[in-house]
Amino acid sequence: MKIEILPSLLAADYAKLADEILRAANAGADAMHIDIMDPHFVPNLSFGPDIVALCKRIAPNLYRNTHLMMSRPDLYIEKFAAAGAETLQIHYEADCDIHSCLRAIKALGVKAALTINPETPVEVLRPYLKEADEFLVMTVHPGYGGQKFISECLSKVTWLREKLPQIDIMVDGGVNGQTAIDSARAGANQLVSGSFLFKQDDMKAQIASMRANLEELI
Repeated sequence: MKIEILPSLLAADYAKLADEILRAANAGADAMHIDIMDPHFVPNLSFGPDIVALCKRIAPNLYRNTHLMMSRPDLYIEKFAAAGAETLQIHYEADCDIHSCLRAIKALGVKAALTINPETPVEVLRPYLKEADEFLVMTVHPGYGGQKFISECLSKVTWLREKLPQIDIMVDGGVNGQTAIDSARAGANQLVSGSFLFKQDDMKAQIASMRANLEELI
């Protein structure tokens, strides 16, 4: 299964956001990870649909993976799909009917992914294993970038991989050169990295190095 590396736009320099989007695209990223936060679900506020649209306009060939850290993602999925989101990730912990929301995302022609926070047991995902197109395991508490990777979350990745050998499984939070390897060994094939990648002087070289190290595990 292909290993994918996704820079997280949350860690970009907002003063030159368009340039940062292009930097990720030109660095060989597989997709852009766009964190959407409301101040109810997490203690922070980030982007709206216009930033997804900006990514589409600036780098149309860079896949747009959009993570809805929102209490009511069901109220916004149409706006984000219209803006150009290609995958929409919602949280199990959100205040909406998960089954209905996943179906509604798919009906818009967008991939539907389900996310769990570090404190949520992975077994809660069992009813959705055949409904979600992808799964995301948070390896930090959502809301802020630059946090330390929670290695205990990797057992959830392994649980999912054993159940779903062919599906995309993502980790997000604290991913660097070493934790990317740890995550891939646990079964993740999509790796979101924010601060680690955007702080690199040469993001392209770092992504190439990560990819080479990860491909040795395949």
